[in-house]
Amino acid sequence: MDLPTVEAFLAVAEERHFGAAAARLHLVQSSVSAAVARLERELGARLLDRSPRSVSLTEAGEAVLPEARRLLAAADRMRLAAGGEAGLTGSVRLGTFSALPLLDLPRLLAAFAAAHPRVEVRLSTSPSGSSGLAADIRAGRLDVGLVALPPDLTGGLALTPLARHRFAVLLREDHPLAGRARLRLADLADESFIDGPEGFGHRVFSDRAFAAAGTARVVRTEIADLPSLGDYVAAGLGVAVAPVELVAPRADVVAVPLEPAFEWEVALATRADPAPAVTAFTRLALDLRAA
Repeated sequence: MDLPTVEAFLAVAEERHFGAAAARLHLVQSSVSAAVARLERELGARLLDRSPRSVSLTEAGEAVLPEARRLLAAADRMRLAAGGEAGLTGSVRLGTFSALPLLDLPRLLAAFAAAHPRVEVRLSTSPSGSSGLAADIRAGRLDVGLVALPPDLTGGLALTPLARHRFAVLLREDHPLAGRARLRLADLADESFIDGPEGFGHRVFSDRAFAAAGTARVVRTEIADLPSLGDYVAAGLGVAVAPVELVAPRADVVAVPLEPAFEWEVALATRADPAPAVTAFTRLALDLRAA
């Protein structure tokens, strides 16, 4: 078997769609189908169950998938050993949140393209926040992503911490609690809340904090754009508990510290055995953030 054949199988296994795999590999779909069929003949096993609407892995396919990833990663490491980082090839599929100012993505993407012109970087924004990004990395649909989840929800991922942010209560300046020096979650029991959709990292953290405090709450407004949270608070739609440093400041919205305090850690996540190009991308992201 050759590496392009294995790469075709891996793309279909991760995308669960022949057309999407072909687009990812810049090939026609018939070439990808032929490569997968060839690999199945060579291995003497059906690797994929095909239907008009979906593709799923057979038991043999599930067993072969991690070996295929290891084989291609080993080939990348051989290229790296032969040519140094300047010889890196392949792709990096990066997933991020909507409008979260943790990385200067234009600068990072431009710097990586200049350093590794033979590596293609594809950027996508998750509609389901950290939970969706973590699932996509585990399934192989992404190589690296921003993830901000409690430790029990990051199993199987390798995490490179980027930042920690403290939660606070965002209130309109005329709110009766706006003058308090600190607030407990129990003080907010009668409020309407604005928060991210379920599955978004900051929503997971705040939901767990309220549950641990034994305080019920009602989230009436869900928005995916964390920096604009203060605009909704200012409009009188409710209060918010959020990592306040990531919310765009407004003069008519105050941030009151929480007692006890809790924090949100954001990290770059990869699988445990990232390809060399992914490792180089993560390292550059850290270097640029520290600069």
